[in-house]
Amino acid sequence: MFTGIIETLGKVEKLEKDGGNLHLTVSSGITSELKIDQSVSHNGVCLTVVSINGDSYTVTAIEETLNKTNLGDLKVGDTVNLERAMVLGARLDGHIVQGHVDQTAVCQSVAEQDGSWVYTFIYDSKLNNVTIEKGSITVDGVSLTVVDSQKDKFSVAIIPYTYEHTRFHAYKVGTRVNLEFDVVGKYVARLLELRG
Repeated sequence: MFTGIIETLGKVEKLEKDGGNLHLTVSSGITSELKIDQSVSHNGVCLTVVSINGDSYTVTAIEETLNKTNLGDLKVGDTVNLERAMVLGARLDGHIVQGHVDQTAVCQSVAEQDGSWVYTFIYDSKLNNVTIEKGSITVDGVSLTVVDSQKDKFSVAIIPYTYEHTRFHAYKVGTRVNLEFDVVGKYVARLLELRG
């Protein structure tokens, strides 16, 4: 379980295919605090630390994860948003994030707006995921509030701190991102679907 408050950026040092799996080796400032078997969110994807070597650690993404997320797009030198699992009893500064990506979206536009930035993302609405204005959404692991919601797209406003301390500063039109829709909203939508 995560909060969507990114702790730091990691740098992809090595990518190694192993059958349908991909081993990602990442260097980061939090590596010294990690343990093997610990869960870490990488661009919103919960992955398990399988080895640690100096300031780098390795996680493995299975084929299904690669097919449903943007992790397969990564190249050596790319950065990833990192967050360690939530500590029970600590403040929940973002919202409840499971680290289970629902689908990807593509950045449709980036607009600077009075010192902040507004990003619009378009996604496949056939998967029945929805956003609502003022509701929560997770984009590459970042907990955000939806400012404009439509059937197949939504916008979020990014403050300078988030812009500088996450991957948002690297996003441009066409960038593919991971989405995790609000868990409460998903349960409500499923209940309504079951009731017909």
